[in-house]
Amino acid sequence: MLYSKTIRLRFVEPDDAEFILGLRLDIRYNQYLSTTINDVNAQRNWIKEYKSREREGKEYYFIIERKIDEIPIGTVRLYDFIEQANSFCWGSWILNEDKTRFAAIESAMLVYRFAFEEVQFSRSHFDVRKENKSVLSFHRKMGAKEMGEDELNVYFHYFPESYREQKVKLKRFLIS
Repeated sequence: MLYSKTIRLRFVEPDDAEFILGLRLDIRYNQYLSTTINDVNAQRNWIKEYKSREREGKEYYFIIERKIDEIPIGTVRLYDFIEQANSFCWGSWILNEDKTRFAAIESAMLVYRFAFEEVQFSRSHFDVRKENKSVLSFHRKMGAKEMGEDELNVYFHYFPESYREQKVKLKRFLIS
């Protein structure tokens, strides 16, 4: 369990399938996500398969909850681990209308805390759709380094040094 000022992250469980499917099918949140079929049993089965990858340290999928009442407000996932670069990708980052005011900052910092401090990754690699202007701006403000782009995406790397700098600047969001 990872905590910040107003949220916490916990590992996904099969019982979260309906919540996750609801987020992924909601047109307010799925514009930049891969398509998902509307089948709660398929989602539950995917989570059951994921749990073995979690146990093996190959992937981590979290439910983001409000700390005060444990209401789920979103998801975030670490995946695509590149062993030779000691790097991870993160995505499936969805926050719903019940999120806390600073849930985006807090959840990103918890992802980096987990990845850099607990798992000991050396960097993060990820891409953001060019049309997703608010997320592009967010990552740039957090200190992500642009590594390139194609017609659809901007590609980033994020390093522990940037995380440590942001951790000092954003301390007020991280106090649990």
